[in-house]
Amino acid sequence: QVQLVESGGGLVQPGGSLRLSCAASGFTFSNAAMSWYRQAPGKERELVAGITSSGGSTKYGDSVKGRFTISRDNAKSTVYLQMNSLKPEDTAVYYCNVFWFVAYWGQGTQVTVSS
Repeated sequence: QVQLVESGGGLVQPGGSLRLSCAASGFTFSNAAMSWYRQAPGKERELVAGITSSGGSTKYGDSVKGRFTISRDNAKSTVYLQMNSLKPEDTAVYYCNVFWFVAYWGQGTQVTVSS
């Protein structure tokens, strides 16, 4: 079965950095595009970043462009989200996502940006 396990969240001060990881299993990772989404309290889930199966193309939500970087290691079946210059408005639960015939989601990892 498809499993997505996120890690790397936590509490960080404004301007700080975090790197999230998502370990994937149960499907052919190297053939799948991957995405990160986030959901803040009282808000809809939004796309943060996406990456193609080869890693050759990426896309970002407008609010994170220039600050976040998505990458992947197909040998490790893992996708990453490097988050720099974090702002309080980045506070949310971050989810890893893959569409493999149907959509799958990880359990989420909490990111809190606060002084």
